[in-house]
Amino acid sequence: MGELLGPNFVQHLLLALSAGLVIGNVVALVRPPTGRAGADGAVPQRPPLRRSLVMIGLGSVVSAWVLLTLFR
Repeated sequence: MGELLGPNFVQHLLLALSAGLVIGNVVALVRPPTGRAGADGAVPQRPPLRRSLVMIGLGSVVSAWVLLTLFR
């Protein structure tokens, strides 16, 4: 299975997931949802700042770790 998907498949998968975690949370903080009500009538709220910062930090650490192991 390692030959089929490449020798660094797990590292590339972790890099993609952690980068997506960082980018998604940064976008959610920079561009919060609009005040339009959804189909159920609920107004979307801004994401919690502390949780978003923790997720950005975690994703950044994992991304840096994976990049260091890939280019070592």
